[in-house]
Amino acid sequence: MKLNDPKDDLHRYLRAAREAVVWKLDGLSEYDIRRPLTPTGTNLLGLVKHLAGVELGYFGPTFGRPHGEDLPWEEEGAEPNADMWAGADESRESVVGLYRRAWAHSDATIETLPLDAGGHVEWWGDQGDVTLQRIMLHVTAETNRHAGHADIVRELIDGEVGMRASHSNVFGGDEAWFQGYWDRLEAAAKEAQAEVG
Repeated sequence: MKLNDPKDDLHRYLRAAREAVVWKLDGLSEYDIRRPLTPTGTNLLGLVKHLAGVELGYFGPTFGRPHGEDLPWEEEGAEPNADMWAGADESRESVVGLYRRAWAHSDATIETLPLDAGGHVEWWGDQGDVTLQRIMLHVTAETNRHAGHADIVRELIDGEVGMRASHSNVFGGDEAWFQGYWDRLEAAAKEAQAEVG
């Protein structure tokens, strides 16, 4: 890797975000990776499934590079949000496998094309003319956004946080320390509300 090579830097950040998302499934039951934990249904395996489709779309047809994957949620008449959850018949292995195949396809596109290679995102309409650099930025930002969602969902399930098991990126102490911290934040929120209302 060249020092400060923009393409390598973008690719490294994308790879790190991908791994963070997949790590969130480790050690959890089938129920826990699928259960909705927000009013809009956010769930871990659904985030992985969604991101597989994101990568296949942006690094595939955008640059005239067919991916060859069957994505039923993109077909006409598909159920809304079908890419945001996995049915009981969709195994963890099949969804993660699809995501890893998407990585391989994306990585081949990234390695083959220069940053200024042109493409077109059909669903962006008149604003759809893009470069590989823009798509790398877009997909990295989207992947990190969903990695943040996954971080919160995983914390709600079992308290695990961070980008990887070896480093949580969260500062603090043990459970008692965090309870005291939480209590201080709750007290500050109530005090702020009392001052305005």
